[in-house]
Amino acid sequence: MDARNVLGGPLAPCSFRPKTGFFRDGCCNTGPEDRGRHVVCAQMTRAFLAFSKARGNDLSTPAPAHGFAGLEPGDRWCLCAARWQEALQAGVAPAVVLAATHEAALEVVRLEDLFAHAVDRAADA
Repeated sequence: MDARNVLGGPLAPCSFRPKTGFFRDGCCNTGPEDRGRHVVCAQMTRAFLAFSKARGNDLSTPAPAHGFAGLEPGDRWCLCAARWQEALQAGVAPAVVLAATHEAALEVVRLEDLFAHAVDRAADA
């Protein structure tokens, strides 16, 4: 794939443990079938997981029938750009990995906001 990140470089993997991404390829790749735009590589926090659960998307509870072990603080996961933006407005946006965040995130989220929450900004900025 020729996917690009928000910095303009090649899209880096987000996480293989747990395996994330709309396509479960470890990257925040997207395509026409990904209506939620799972393109923000975020590092989970307890506050964000509670926020997401309260919004109806429980990412912390295991769902073995779907091969999902549940996320814990520190895990990286490809989030929907709109959910990350919603969390930002609520003051609970998790940190992001810029090199692993797909450029499509910029259709929903401002680059300045991603930079302000980046774990990798020193290396890539």
